[in-house]
Amino acid sequence: MPAKLTKYVSIRFYEELNDLLPNSKRKKRYKTKISGRRTVKDLIESQGIPHTEIDLILVNGKPTTFGQIMHEGDDISVYPVFESLDISSVTLLENRPLREPKFILDVHLGRLAKYLRVMGFDTLYKNNYSDDNIADISSKEKRIILTRDKGLLMRNSVQRGYWVRNTNVKDQTFEILRRFNLINQVNPFKRCMECNGVIEPVKKETIVDLIQPGTRKYFDEFFRCTGCKKIYWKGSHYGRMNEFISQVINARQID
Repeated sequence: MPAKLTKYVSIRFYEELNDLLPNSKRKKRYKTKISGRRTVKDLIESQGIPHTEIDLILVNGKPTTFGQIMHEGDDISVYPVFESLDISSVTLLENRPLREPKFILDVHLGRLAKYLRVMGFDTLYKNNYSDDNIADISSKEKRIILTRDKGLLMRNSVQRGYWVRNTNVKDQTFEILRRFNLINQVNPFKRCMECNGVIEPVKKETIVDLIQPGTRKYFDEFFRCTGCKKIYWKGSHYGRMNEFISQVINARQID
């Protein structure tokens, strides 16, 4: 019985997709083996790139879908999400941006969840969410998954997600706002840092028994979460967060 011939395709990943590749494969076109009836999605994810990171795939110069079967000698180019260009007339992929982005975060990103909530973004997080929970909620509620686990984003059921590159929470916040072009949608201090509930003004006299004497003496303006009932006021923590938000709105750190 004759031996099966080894088949190869050429592939290149562009821009920030290279963050997910080993150094030996970054910013270059390279050959890789294929076998059987392999889809371009299978091939791409075998290189460590979740499908949620991708906005456009060209095979031999033509746009294609994740289900395209690879053949010997195919030339593949893979592009990330385009932030400022509308490529809806070109791409054949379906993971289009949401008009009002909502997020769900994995167990590693609890601090990032608080920062996104402070910025006013609807952000779900629980430290006991399983990957199944996250994938299911993302699908049902059309939420973007933010994660440090590439494997979660490779599930077939996941349509929208992003692998967070940075490990510092402020850098992560800048990264997400840049990646999803959210600067103009920042609406600070509208969501509870603890539970994601909506924050509303509350009269001081209705909560006077719930706050400390010092706070009662020096502050008159208060807010309360409609969900967990946590009370907020413009103390020192508010000042620090407001300074950070001002940096974001002015785009000093993310141009």
